[in-house]
Amino acid sequence: MRLGLMLGYSGSKLELPMDLILEAERLGYHSVWTAEAYGSDAVSPLAWIGARTERIKLGTAIMQMPGRTPANTAMTAMTLNQLSGGRMLLGLGLSGPQVVEGWHGVPYGKPLVKTREYVEIVRKILAREAPVEYQGAHYRIPYRGDDATGLGKPLKSILAPAPDIPIYLAAIGPKNVALTAEIADGWLPIFFSPELYEQVYAESVNEGLARAENGKALRHLDIAPSVTVIVDDDVQSARDRIKPQLALYVGGMGAKGRNFYYDLAVRMGFEGAAERIQQLYLAGNKIDAMMAVPDEMVDAVALVGPRARIQERLAAWKASPITTLMISVYSVDDLRTMAELVL
Repeated sequence: MRLGLMLGYSGSKLELPMDLILEAERLGYHSVWTAEAYGSDAVSPLAWIGARTERIKLGTAIMQMPGRTPANTAMTAMTLNQLSGGRMLLGLGLSGPQVVEGWHGVPYGKPLVKTREYVEIVRKILAREAPVEYQGAHYRIPYRGDDATGLGKPLKSILAPAPDIPIYLAAIGPKNVALTAEIADGWLPIFFSPELYEQVYAESVNEGLARAENGKALRHLDIAPSVTVIVDDDVQSARDRIKPQLALYVGGMGAKGRNFYYDLAVRMGFEGAAERIQQLYLAGNKIDAMMAVPDEMVDAVALVGPRARIQERLAAWKASPITTLMISVYSVDDLRTMAELVL
C-alpha cells in the first residue's frame, strides 16, 4: 500500500503546506492531491507544487467535470504532465447538483452517461491517434447544433500524446462505483471504511470489472481512499476533531433526498445517526449536528488516537484492496508517523 498526501481545497485564504509536501516527497510518499469546490481550483496549486518538487506524483481529487469541457481538462492534464516530467494523475468527479447548477450554471443531467462520455473524449484527446470526433447525448465534437457556425472541424492536440496519464474517478453511489471500476484507472472514495468494503462496495466494484474490457481485474484498479489521520493520546479529543467534517457532509452537502454522503452513511449502517445529523444541520443546529455524529462513524472512516491504536487499526486498511492511502494530516509529525507505519 502506497501513501498519498491529500490537501483538499482551500478556505478563504489559499496557503499551501509546502513543509508537509516537501517532507512527504523526502519520505517517499507516492503522490500529493489537490481539490476544488467553489473557491480555489485544483490545478493552480498543483502547478505550484509541481514546480517546487521533483518526484512526487501530482493528482487532482478532484477536478470538477461540469466546470470544464473534456477538451479543456485534457489540455490541462497534458500540460501539467509535460511540465512535471510525467507526474500527472487526473482525478475527475461530477460534484453535486447544488454546486453544478448553483455555481457552474450548467444542468446536472444524467451523471452516469455524462461521466462515460467525458472520460471517452478525454482518452481520445490524450491518445492523439486521430482528430477528435464525438457525438454523444451530452457532448458533441465538433458542435453541430442549430446555432453552430458550421465552421468547426475535428482537431488533434498540438501537444504530444499522453495516453499513460491515469484517470481516476470520485464515486460513492453504487452505480457510479461500478462505472468507475469499469472505465477508470483509479477510484477516489471518500469516507471509506475497509471493514465495510464487502458490505458497501464489493458488489459494485465486481459488477464494473465484469463489464470492463481487456480482462481488467481488481489489481488493475488503483483504489485510493482519503482518510484523516490524527495522532493523539486522547482518542475522544481526536474523534471530536473529525466530527465537524462528517456533520457537514452527511448533514449539509446536498438537499434532503439528494445528499450522496447521507446515502453513503445509511449504506454503512448509520441510518439513524445520519437522519438525526441531517435534521439538525438543515435546521441550522450545526453544533448539535456535530455532537450527533457517533464515535463509531468516526472510527469507521478515520485513523485517530495514539500511535499504537492507529497501528492496530491500520491492519484492516492493509488487508483491504486499497492500493494508495491518501491521508490528510495537520502536522509533519503525523506525516512521519504514517510513513513509519506504512512505508
